Amino acid sequence: MQCESLVLCERAGRAVTLSGYRLGDSAEFQHGQCRPAVLICPGGGYLRTSDREAEPVALRFAAQGFHAFVLRYSTLYADQQAMSRGADRHPDSCWPVPLYDLALAMRTLHQQAASWQLDRSRIVLCGFSAGAHLAASLGTQWSSPALQQMSGASAEMLRPAALVLGYGVLDYPEIARWVQGLPADPVLMQLCALSNDALFGAAHPTPAQLQAVSPAHQVSALTPPSFLWHTANDGRVPASCSLRFALALAEAGVPYELHLYAEGVHGLALADENTHLHAALWNPACQGWLSLLVAWLRQRGLTGARECEVD
Repeated sequence: MQCESLVLCERAGRAVTLSGYRLGDSAEFQHGQCRPAVLICPGGGYLRTSDREAEPVALRFAAQGFHAFVLRYSTLYADQQAMSRGADRHPDSCWPVPLYDLALAMRTLHQQAASWQLDRSRIVLCGFSAGAHLAASLGTQWSSPALQQMSGASAEMLRPAALVLGYGVLDYPEIARWVQGLPADPVLMQLCALSNDALFGAAHPTPAQLQAVSPAHQVSALTPPSFLWHTANDGRVPASCSLRFALALAEAGVPYELHLYAEGVHGLALADENTHLHAALWNPACQGWLSLLVAWLRQRGLTGARECEVD
């Protein structure tokens, strides 16, 4: 495996990076063939990007035969420590800057496809929580002329082969309604205000602003096939976000698969010993989501090596 990190761009003195975990080209098997890729967008409420939803997930995908990449996109804070201190804020990271970062990452994968032995027709976009929002936003906006012009990428470069959305923030108006119906929770209210500040530059965005950035309201027949998973009692992002996105896919005639687990806290990642920080993040019932995903991708022809395209 070849591991390297590329700086895609600098924003206000802070790097947007793409870390790659590329499988080697062995003379003993599948020599000279190209592999599918997974581009991972960790969550973190646009305040930071989670380590638990980054390298451990990439390595698990690599074990399934994918070139795996992790995008560290623009967020309000550089990392968890800066967020805890409330220091080194980057208000210029607000939406749609993270979407521009993701578009640049997709363009880079296409440009490097030949040298990295990457099948550019099989780039899967995987996101968790806010990262799922980012992935779904590209999945519903890849054909936008404005996004193509901003990124210097063609629509073909920006369109993922499939979306993988874990406990995604997919419908902001739905989250606002859900929060209003809950008993007073100061921690959740503060988290929502901070996340809104990171995304919108304001703790209390308008209803129009909330809807404008909600992928569940932007699904069309052009949206890629999608795999979604969530837990019914997620205490930070309601499962209804994934249900509404799935319903929009169904109405648009887009293939999808949805797994809704009965129990589980927000931010499970792999839900096993590799990503659990405390006991609640160890959840055997949810650990099978990645195996279910790989089976779904296999059915769609998105796994395994194949002959490389000729440019």
